[in-house]
Amino acid sequence: MNVTLRQFRYFIAVADCASVSAAARQLNISQSAITAAVQQLEDDLGVHLFERSSRGVMLTPDGHRFLASARRVIAAVADATHALRAQPKALEGQLSIGVTPLVAGYYLSELLSRFTRACPAVEVRVLEDEPRFLEHLLINGEVDVAIMISSALVDRQALSVEILTRSPNRVWLASSHPLAARDDVSLAEVAAEPLIVLAADRIDEVMRAVWQRYQLSPRALLRTSSLEAVRSLVGTGMGVTVLPDFVYRPWSLEADRVEARPLRDGIATLDIGLVWRRGLEIDPVTVEFIEVAREQSAARARRASPGAAA
Repeated sequence: MNVTLRQFRYFIAVADCASVSAAARQLNISQSAITAAVQQLEDDLGVHLFERSSRGVMLTPDGHRFLASARRVIAAVADATHALRAQPKALEGQLSIGVTPLVAGYYLSELLSRFTRACPAVEVRVLEDEPRFLEHLLINGEVDVAIMISSALVDRQALSVEILTRSPNRVWLASSHPLAARDDVSLAEVAAEPLIVLAADRIDEVMRAVWQRYQLSPRALLRTSSLEAVRSLVGTGMGVTVLPDFVYRPWSLEADRVEARPLRDGIATLDIGLVWRRGLEIDPVTVEFIEVAREQSAARARRASPGAAA
């Protein structure tokens, strides 16, 4: 049996018009074409669908039952066709994303996964580098968009920013540290302790400006680009550090507990955002990536809200 949609349509037209000639006029085809198609359909099904007379045609009981099924088939095909036509054309092209080392470890994977699921035909290239070089690549048009700490940009006049999340800074210290008993800690108290400095993603530059503003001169025990080194040294009580919440984890690799306490003094948040070249006409692929990033940011905010688990 090889029933076609054309046969379904011709059969339904004849049933609705109760006449082969009227169905032919409606479909703008010859009567012989309709007669042949319906006859072939009856032969394939092995039943008579119409009773024929000089006054026209009338559905048989089998014809009535088949008509209901035929209408469902045609309706399903119409729905499927409409759904495909209603879908926007799948985005194609290339997207070059810049990311800084610290942000890559904490913000990239979920966002990239969301985007590649939404736009599987887009070829994505990710470049990890230091903030200053990423700014250079963005301005030169060698990277479409970057995810980085946007509150510490150097060339703000040339770049547009959309903040995805704001991360407050807190002091990290060992659970056995005397300051861990406090509800909050002042910058002066932090400056009196050996300081472990994370020299990554301009965090150290931001904090250097903070110390200068408050006229404090902490003693740096170590400057390192390794976040795990910072966690380990803080966890063993060798020093303290001030870092944004988005990188906070309560345990070091050696299973030493790391506590975080709010700072009593006012320190600006470290903002993670999307950065692209100002004045540049953004292509549809980059626009879609920005939209996916917005959705991910909103989803993260909902998960982090106090009522998220309710």
